Amino acid sequence: EQALRTLRPLCEGRLWCLFGCGGERDAGKRQLMGAVAARFADKLVLTSDNPRGEEPETILRAIRSGVPADFEAVTEIPDRAEAIAFALRRAAPGDVLLVAGKGHESWQEIAGERRPFSDRALVRELLGETGP
Repeated sequence: EQALRTLRPLCEGRLWCLFGCGGERDAGKRQLMGAVAARFADKLVLTSDNPRGEEPETILRAIRSGVPADFEAVTEIPDRAEAIAFALRRAAPGDVLLVAGKGHESWQEIAGERRPFSDRALVRELLGETGP
């Protein structure tokens, strides 16, 4: 919530929020996170964030259950790389995209396996940027 509140005044266009919830962790918060994100963002992209042994679609359904039925600007894309690419392609000049959840993590835990993945590196690659 705080990140979205902070970004709102900086946003000239739409505020996008891309996030997921960890698998096998506090499932009770998923619905609440969907509700909060829908309250403060204009567009939501729900995706994986370390699903661990859970099916990503199950997690996304739980998050979406907290999004009001009349909030139509929500997209579910289980593959995090595809979700980030989707949001970057759809965002317009003046829009702000918050890619939330992974932070400093350089991996994604899927079905008990840690796979290399970095939000930061992917966004830079997709935007054609270089640097640390």
